[in-house]
Amino acid sequence: MAKIKMTPSEAICETLLAEGVDHVTGILGSAFMDLLDLFPTAGIKFIPVRHEQSAGHMEDAYCRVTGKCGVIIGQNGPGITNMVTSVAAANSAHTPMVIICPSAGTPTIGWDGFQEADTVQIFKAITKATIQVPHPKRVADCLRTAFRIAYAERGPVLYDIPRDYFYGEIEEQILEPHQYRVDNRGCGSIESLDRAAEILLSAKKPVIVSGRGVVDTKSTDIVAKLAELLTAPVACTYMHNDAFPCDHPLWVGPIGYMGTKAAMNSLAEADVILALGTRLSVFGTLPQYDINYFPESAKIIQVDINPRNLARTHPVEVGIIGDAKEAAVEILKRLEAKVPTPKVDQARMETIKVRVMEWRNELVSLAMVDGVPINPRRALLEIQKALPENAIVATDIGNVASTSNSYLEFKGEGKHIAALTFGNTGFSYPAALGAQMASPGAPVVCIVGDGAWGMSLHEVSTAVEHSLPVVAIVFRNGAWCAEKKNQVDFYNNRFVGTEIPNPVSFVPVAIALGAEGIRVEKPEEVGPALKRALSLRKPFVLEIVCDGTQLAPPFRKDALQMPTRLLPKYQKLDVSNW
Repeated sequence: MAKIKMTPSEAICETLLAEGVDHVTGILGSAFMDLLDLFPTAGIKFIPVRHEQSAGHMEDAYCRVTGKCGVIIGQNGPGITNMVTSVAAANSAHTPMVIICPSAGTPTIGWDGFQEADTVQIFKAITKATIQVPHPKRVADCLRTAFRIAYAERGPVLYDIPRDYFYGEIEEQILEPHQYRVDNRGCGSIESLDRAAEILLSAKKPVIVSGRGVVDTKSTDIVAKLAELLTAPVACTYMHNDAFPCDHPLWVGPIGYMGTKAAMNSLAEADVILALGTRLSVFGTLPQYDINYFPESAKIIQVDINPRNLARTHPVEVGIIGDAKEAAVEILKRLEAKVPTPKVDQARMETIKVRVMEWRNELVSLAMVDGVPINPRRALLEIQKALPENAIVATDIGNVASTSNSYLEFKGEGKHIAALTFGNTGFSYPAALGAQMASPGAPVVCIVGDGAWGMSLHEVSTAVEHSLPVVAIVFRNGAWCAEKKNQVDFYNNRFVGTEIPNPVSFVPVAIALGAEGIRVEKPEEVGPALKRALSLRKPFVLEIVCDGTQLAPPFRKDALQMPTRLLPKYQKLDVSNW
């Protein structure tokens, strides 16, 4: 196809269409009005939100569900800087995303004009790349580069374009994605795969750790075959509870904060770990429940698509740069060639069964302790019982939302969209909206505390506007309870900045914004209320009033220490004087 005349805005729009982009999320602004005007004719829907941060979280989740790179846009300066938190979260989550970032016009750059900001410098540390358009003739080429890097390095890329570069006349050829980027990195080197299979065959107690790469490549069936051949328990990485089906007899659940003791005890005794599609994050492998479960002596086989992640946090025996599914398939071939008829280790199977049963019993026991009015664990237990098997669950950060890591189980149809290690509050509700856009027929809920809800409740009107029937499950415990736990354990119950007064229910707010809602104050009402909310297929706020004194362990006990005071005026606060 020869180059043809078009405007830069048209070239950008046509490149988005070639990438299969059918919507862009953000808040409109004068800087990109010329591009925005083309969207309806092009068939690209513009999804307006109430705050630009929400756009990033929505597209993060959209990509996690569909595998397609999300696209966000905002006004130059403050519109784009409002996206910093959600872009940083997507970067930590390894989610492909393109941020179309208008900047000040070239005649005025550097004059500190209206809404001018050096967004390239601001975003350099929280993106995989920042691409600046050097000339209007390069708008399509630079946008192709942004998509290429976003997919290749699994993360967000800033596409910075001076606002006057949308206008004019250029000659451009619109390319198809296969002409400028490759989606699959393959299975890794033959030598590494051979060595991995050799080590696994010699293992006495292998364990598989299944991560985001397995979720993205939809390869839990391959992981199951590997596990069955090796009689290896399968642990999910932190907040990727959908990385292996919970009804498989080799499932032991997630590791990391509020993960399962079954997974941790299994990992602690491993002599070989096959880590598929995971960077083995530091936070996701910290000791929990006083179990230092990540074994230093185990041989680690780590598979990750990004070479930067290999051996970054734990020394490995074999590092494989490759697609989690492709690598797993090749390892399985090598194992099956040597062991065509696997011999099941019945003793190990029984150990796994007992560990999982004991853990699930412990969870129920903890949940059935009375709360005033509701034990948050009891609410999580009832929620898990009531959720359909194909539900998508977005979880926030905080005491209750993170405790859900213990209770949420997926059989393979549903999906877990979590805030992950960036850990910003206000993630889950806009993420749930993005997940609902990605999967319109699926039941979608978010689990969020009242602190994080205060940062995202304005998007209820976005849900209403776009008819997104997400159920926000809001835990009303009247405090920032993750930090409250720190003040209980380390600061003798001196609560500063912790309390969130709750004289008014969130339900009338939801109704005022056009949604529906209900407030629940009895544990036996939680399940029926959730089922009713899901059946309505409307934006819904389910407010659960729970006990703010029943708290999970601190997030980072390792990072805190008992305080000391040296100035006389503060010594009465010293631990020794309690």
